Amino acid sequence: METNPPVIQLQNLTRRYGKLDAVSGLTLTVRAGKCYGFFGRNGAGKTTTIKCLLNLLRPNSGTARVFGLDPQRNEVAVKSRLTYVPDMVAFYPWMTVCDTLEYLASFRKHWNRDIENDLLKRFQLDPKQKASNLSKGQRTQLALIGAICPEPELLVLDEPTSGLDPIVRREFIETVIGAYQSSDPERRTVFVSTHLISEFEGLIDEFTIIEQGRELLTMEADAARDRFRKIHARFAQPPAKLDLPGTLNMKPSGRELEILADGNSEQLLEKLRALQPEDLRCESLSLEEIFVVSGILKKPSA
Repeated sequence: METNPPVIQLQNLTRRYGKLDAVSGLTLTVRAGKCYGFFGRNGAGKTTTIKCLLNLLRPNSGTARVFGLDPQRNEVAVKSRLTYVPDMVAFYPWMTVCDTLEYLASFRKHWNRDIENDLLKRFQLDPKQKASNLSKGQRTQLALIGAICPEPELLVLDEPTSGLDPIVRREFIETVIGAYQSSDPERRTVFVSTHLISEFEGLIDEFTIIEQGRELLTMEADAARDRFRKIHARFAQPPAKLDLPGTLNMKPSGRELEILADGNSEQLLEKLRALQPEDLRCESLSLEEIFVVSGILKKPSA
């Protein structure tokens, strides 16, 4: 029997701006030790959801719980156990990089100086440089250092790598976030909202895709890769009209055929083998490809 509450739990969360539902009846659960992907197009409601979690916005209805606590009533208790990097970061312009990190550390009971020094060197940030002179990417790097050094239980990232160049971005994702989780895998949790899904592919354990504030799909990453597959077939002659019900999408191109399968790849492969193709291959979709095809999926109306 599970005794610890989920790290994040949303139940029918709704947040409106005027007559527009930015988030509409969203429900999800994030367990400790997971790297949870929160995917959606721009304007889908990702940032609004995160702000409701952090008590930066108040939901119109539904509930948000972090560590089993209400972030409105227990704001200090919740925020002392997490760090947050928004999509746009800003610092006091008169402070240096070193001053900024000292200021952030003053709010924390724990601060890992070894991590701070390592990341300053890794990102090649000058501790004496003023925040006002930092580029957008450097400000993002500084924010990420400030988020990692307290070694929080929950790391909330909203488009955390959008200002970084590709080399630094990949190193941060693979090395920094990977190291953050692996050093205490049972209790360190990452909740990341990003459109750079492919770069988080190897870290994501579970994900939710939202569209217009509503859930489209929630799955474990491995289960999603097993369910959604791409089949390539090539025939000696262009195939006649094929009867292959249950495909997400089918693209014939001369002698070749590409099919997106939704949980029925084995049945489709069996039917295609009967047509004696010259070549037949099946591969799992990446999480980014699953995100792209998620709009095809039909959700039952509430």
